[in-house]
Amino acid sequence: MNFERKSGILLHPTSLPGNYGIGSLGDEAYKFIDFLIVTEQKLWQVFPLGPTGYGDSPYQSFSAFAGNPLLISLDKLKEEELLTEEDLNVDVDLPKDHVDYGKVINFKFPLLEKAFHEFNSSTSHLERNKFDRFCKKNSEWLDNYALFMALKEYFGGKPWTEWDDDIKFRKDSAVDKYKVELSGRIQFQKFVQYTFFKQWYQLKSYANQNCINIIGDMPIFVAFDSADVWANPEIFELDREGNPINVAGVPPDYFSKTGQLWGNPLYDWNKLKDRGYKWWIDRFNAMLDLVDVVRLDHFRGFAAYWAVPYGEDTAVNGEWVEGPGEDFFKTIEDELGELPIIAEDLGVITPDVEKLRDDFEFPGMNILQFAFDSQEDNEYLPHNYSRNSVVYTGTHDNDTILGWYQKASSEVQNYTQEYLNANSNEICWDFLGAAWSSVATFAIAPLQDVLCLDSEARMNTPGQAVGNWQWRYREDMLTDDVVNNLKKLTQLYYR
Repeated sequence: MNFERKSGILLHPTSLPGNYGIGSLGDEAYKFIDFLIVTEQKLWQVFPLGPTGYGDSPYQSFSAFAGNPLLISLDKLKEEELLTEEDLNVDVDLPKDHVDYGKVINFKFPLLEKAFHEFNSSTSHLERNKFDRFCKKNSEWLDNYALFMALKEYFGGKPWTEWDDDIKFRKDSAVDKYKVELSGRIQFQKFVQYTFFKQWYQLKSYANQNCINIIGDMPIFVAFDSADVWANPEIFELDREGNPINVAGVPPDYFSKTGQLWGNPLYDWNKLKDRGYKWWIDRFNAMLDLVDVVRLDHFRGFAAYWAVPYGEDTAVNGEWVEGPGEDFFKTIEDELGELPIIAEDLGVITPDVEKLRDDFEFPGMNILQFAFDSQEDNEYLPHNYSRNSVVYTGTHDNDTILGWYQKASSEVQNYTQEYLNANSNEICWDFLGAAWSSVATFAIAPLQDVLCLDSEARMNTPGQAVGNWQWRYREDMLTDDVVNNLKKLTQLYYR
């Protein structure tokens, strides 16, 4: 797809400032879009927007289709008179500069429950009809998700493989029984999704009206403990007990002697092909309703993926298995048209992956932070970029530019300064300048790099189980100097 030359910011809504311990889809999100407008940015990239579980990772969601309840704006619920000022004036110690997910969940969910009860007792016929239409339109995924979450609550948060066998294996009699017994909890889950999507679509409309496109993120794999796997076991490689046969990961490499064992169940691609990839078509359809451009995570897995036997402690004893390749994307495009995809093609990329990417003209990714770890002709150096690509100063898995630079060897620091014609006092802006000036169609930077923050603002450290996905900025960080510098850079390089 031919994208226009643009620039933008990578920031997940959880990182927005404001009250209640976590960023939301309320005023703080609209103010961030205003910041993008005044700095002449045209892109806002987010992480997956689904509901998260243990570890709080947006890449391990309970659903590939649902929205995260924690992102719902409580102030907007107050505007709809589903909550009161008194409800929100609760004395709870919620930090301003990071997310304490446990505290946020304990504070926010009782208020969502209260809003639900108020909705049931006092909402207008018009609003009720809008809710019913939303449920009907999204029934294919919403019915399964709402039942899954109600069951998860009923069974004390246990993964679905530890539920009673009748509902674990979705026997019709058990499904019918729990739909009746848990009808109230099911309706609550549907109300939460209705509220999330209503707020998200209003926010996206505001962005689009101001010439800002939203870039979303679609992980190739889904979480094992998810409504997707529980409701569609036949399209995954599972044994008779519902456990994975093989799981996802990546093989040993320069960065890890044992590889990375992600643990996600693998798809039964033959079964998916026999069904015309319907589940994936539905997923893309839903995603493209949510965002304007899709960053397709772990793109190389569509050419070939690393399959590790379930139960292994590391990813060493895996093997490469051929993915669905060209047939998959051709089928999706025949159904949905040309796909606005960014291919996450990082890591060890083989010619078959490059061919698949290029045959469909998907732009790949360049990470500027990776460019200076050697003084050879590194592919991530800007003079090696192709026009049909996206350059990032770093991603959510990287340290911040300042954090990386402070930890780099003197040799790497010297080479970086020499290549960028930079000085250590302005290293973040020198990185931004290199990205914005490159030929890459899109140039994107995490907000942490625009704000020149150190490692304490890092969003995620791969392989670290706790302490991730917590960073938030304060509104006063978006100073006039930040606004003016980013605007000047964007105008200078016609972004």
